[in-house]
Amino acid sequence: MSDNQIQIFDTTLRDGEQVPGCKLNTEQKVVIAKALDKLGVDVIEAGFPASSPGDFKSVVEVCKTVKNASVCGLTRANKKDIDIAAEALEYAKNPRIHTGIGTSDSHIKHKFNSTQDNILQRAVEAVKYAKTYVNDIEFYAEDAGRTDNAFLAKVCEAVVKAGATVLNIPDTTGYCLPSEYGAKIKYLKEHVSNIDQAVISCHCHNDLGLATANSVEAIINGARQIECTINGIGERAGNTALEEVVMILKQHPYLNLQTDIDTTKIYSISQLVSKHMGMYVQPNKAIVGANAFAHSSGIHQDGVIKNRETYEIMDPKDVGIDQSNIVLTARSGRAALAYRAKEIGYELTKLQLDSVYERFLNLADTKKEVYDHDIHGIIESSNIYNRIKSA
Repeated sequence: MSDNQIQIFDTTLRDGEQVPGCKLNTEQKVVIAKALDKLGVDVIEAGFPASSPGDFKSVVEVCKTVKNASVCGLTRANKKDIDIAAEALEYAKNPRIHTGIGTSDSHIKHKFNSTQDNILQRAVEAVKYAKTYVNDIEFYAEDAGRTDNAFLAKVCEAVVKAGATVLNIPDTTGYCLPSEYGAKIKYLKEHVSNIDQAVISCHCHNDLGLATANSVEAIINGARQIECTINGIGERAGNTALEEVVMILKQHPYLNLQTDIDTTKIYSISQLVSKHMGMYVQPNKAIVGANAFAHSSGIHQDGVIKNRETYEIMDPKDVGIDQSNIVLTARSGRAALAYRAKEIGYELTKLQLDSVYERFLNLADTKKEVYDHDIHGIIESSNIYNRIKSA
């Protein structure tokens, strides 16, 4: 892997599915996994095999389906979980076991009633045991965002020595500020002696709305894998949104960082995941929301009609959307009305536009949005209709 290549680890089928009410059956997981594989993700976390027979079956079937991406199964740091994951991953062309344990003082004291030394030992033992099954081992230091950096570096060095190929540094609670999280990644790059033998991965949660920003800071500071989900779905407030980090890298080429994602498939997979999970995508969601490329302000509409880049930093076609959407409301100007009228077959002169616009505003004041059939009605019922038609 080149130093400017960012691996995309998609956990829609695992962390994303932990959203209440968004349970997927095996068939649905296979459909989404196929789409993720075509999208170009590097790793698909297919589930937590030890959690239930259904999850185990789903991981097996995803492994049989996926042709290009690595398939990953999550475990806790115990032999039973690892045995079950290894069995579930049997059919994967590129299997990965994702094992780990909490490393923050909070987790060590309250979750495990343990000590740093004991946690370190359990982490090393889990990685060594997983290594007896597959070569590709990802270790997660749960709650790394709130873990003391010196201890975190000690754990990372030990698990890499034990055979870990990827180090997952999760901001499990979404607490870190971007500068803090970036500094944590930089600290590991500088203080883990064998860090060159593993890939640093960022897994950020969105409790404070910082998941994407934290992931970007992580890769700027040396992480080379981003863990994310379609539409940013996930536990509590969600995870880093795949579509956001991928398009940030695409729109900021000076970062000299790239992925293998086919961005033209982003919108379609967003809709696919939304449909199967029954989870509505908020209209103002970046990249894939219904309003992401919609314009209703007259000033914005005029600018976009003249030159799309006036108010759009992305071409909608780059994410699989046909075109920008000029939404007609009471805030729309003459330019937007003329543009939409022309699209449905009416070439208006300035005088005709003035007449139609007055009637348009009267209608727009009574409803949220004016549609194409409304424009037809306004024009056809006006005394300029015959002149337009004969022209």
